[in-house]
Amino acid sequence: MVQFTHIQDDRAQMVDISGKGDVTREATAAGKIYLRPETLAAIRDGKVVKGNVLATARVAATLAVKNTANIIPMCHPIPISSIAVDFSDGDGFIEATVVVKMTGKTGVEMEALTGVSVSLLTIWDMVKSAEKDAKGQYPVTRITDIRVVEKKKGK
Repeated sequence: MVQFTHIQDDRAQMVDISGKGDVTREATAAGKIYLRPETLAAIRDGKVVKGNVLATARVAATLAVKNTANIIPMCHPIPISSIAVDFSDGDGFIEATVVVKMTGKTGVEMEALTGVSVSLLTIWDMVKSAEKDAKGQYPVTRITDIRVVEKKKGK
């Protein structure tokens, strides 16, 4: 039977981690945003009107990681040791990868996932005017494949 640690007596709760010891932890998350070829070229060439898209998305991811406990109700505030945000080009998409490290009593998967999600949303926000069609819709733009790539615990 599956046990949900955040639910007790049909009530949501923050899990008690006070009995756990501090352990080095790391999580890597990734996700993709699909964009029009012209938009991808504008990002690569630094010609987006709102500014440097990937630099802004990197800062947004960093802020999101640091604020995950303020966004997701049952996440513990944790002491982040490091955040790495990288972007790579794919066939019609940009992939964001976020690696979060810390030493503490709980994992960092939600922080890494939040960082990826916000970085991709930031990219969308910065290029949405170029992505809209004549009816104001987004026929190409989509965010997909947000996932935990790897999780490490201990050395």
